[in-house]
Amino acid sequence: MRKYSIANPKYPRVHKVTFMLNEEEHKTICRYLKKYHIENKSRWYRETILTHVLRTLEEDYPTLFAESEMRR
Repeated sequence: MRKYSIANPKYPRVHKVTFMLNEEEHKTICRYLKKYHIENKSRWYRETILTHVLRTLEEDYPTLFAESEMRR
């Protein structure tokens, strides 16, 4: 069972984001999408980017002590 983000009418997607890929990057993405039967590229880009951003923010959450101090 796949988990998809559902468009919420309270929060419409109104901000367009555009970026460029070189030929090799584009072929790699196309190969990945085909291999895993991903039909909605926009959703995949959005979920992949947001997953990375949220994971990074969670890992970088401020702590009381520095990591080196906690490892002692």
